[in-house]
Amino acid sequence: MQAFAIAAAGIAGASERFAASAARTARDPFADLAGETVERMTAEAALKANVAVMKAADAMYGSLLDILA
Repeated sequence: MQAFAIAAAGIAGASERFAASAARTARDPFADLAGETVERMTAEAALKANVAVMKAADAMYGSLLDILA
């Protein structure tokens, strides 16, 4: 199912964005603290949204299997 692959790619991308932002903040904490905080919050929201997509796809796939069984 394509929704799982898309959601998994979104989760991976959000995790990478979060890690990159954390690394930039660790290197120079006061360079752009507000911008990096917003970046991490955005990455967190993207991760949560992709997890919700994956859960919805799983529920729909389970319902389809129940109908076909």
